[in-house]
Amino acid sequence: MLWLRGLLQTHLDLTLSPAKGVETRVIDRPGLWMAPEKLAALVADVRAVARETLPEGDLTYGVLGGDPERLKAAVLTVVYERETRRPIAFNALAWMPMTLRGRALDVLHMGLVMVSPTARSQGLSWILYGLTCFLLFARGGMRPIWISNVTQVPAVVGMVSESFAQVYPTPDGAPQSFEHLFIARQIMRHHRHVFGVGPDAGFDEARFVITDAYTGGSDDLKKTFAQAARHRQDKYNALCESTLDYARGDDFLQIGQVNMAAAQKYAFAEVPRESLPGVALSGAFLGLQALLLPLLHWLDAKTPWGTLRPARGARA
Repeated sequence: MLWLRGLLQTHLDLTLSPAKGVETRVIDRPGLWMAPEKLAALVADVRAVARETLPEGDLTYGVLGGDPERLKAAVLTVVYERETRRPIAFNALAWMPMTLRGRALDVLHMGLVMVSPTARSQGLSWILYGLTCFLLFARGGMRPIWISNVTQVPAVVGMVSESFAQVYPTPDGAPQSFEHLFIARQIMRHHRHVFGVGPDAGFDEARFVITDAYTGGSDDLKKTFAQAARHRQDKYNALCESTLDYARGDDFLQIGQVNMAAAQKYAFAEVPRESLPGVALSGAFLGLQALLLPLLHWLDAKTPWGTLRPARGARA
């Protein structure tokens, strides 16, 4: 039965049609399970979008280089034209392992977003920035997910501030918590390579500003303030202009959460009304999978599930 096969799927590889004329594929950690030829085709789709977006740029940054280790921790969202199957946009997120209050924790980095110049008027931002996080939240049993974002673009600073919960920094003066600082320190100590920041870049812990950030592989992404996309609310533009040194190449490091409040806000404020039923159904299916998958594994006596099943003869 197809629905049972879907529930038994241990990896996330979901294809849906969230908007008219496009098809979206969300793939979690493809480097861990995807066949080499299919993985190469997926990377080629992502590089095709990057080539249209940065025709003179280097295509080796992040997942664009096809590094298997990067792809083992990546979450890729690729948007295709439905009729032609041409890739027109992608979002590359990354899981970063760390600890918080003595427990292992995977923080989701917002990563790289690119949209082909031919598709920039199609209203894809709600798919590229929020859909993947919503689906991962549902698949994780609706447990909160800590997220991070590195940017110097006011529009993106505003999007993250408005889309996620407990975000720091924001222009509204939200306080910095122990969790914000502890996660930020681990990111800067162990995960700079995820967003192309070199070892010489500094970090201002009070303002969460990475100084001289474009020296570790992300050089082609550096912008002036005039080039950076503005947000509709001027407070985000003012925050970036007054805090970041664009000539030097500064970035904000934002830390926040995907939780129930953020998911509800996304569903009712960002998702177009005509797309909401499909998105809700996909989220419900992934939530059901998170609840039932351990039980289905336990009841399947023919398949070895390692630590999910006690060894024969084991005693309590």
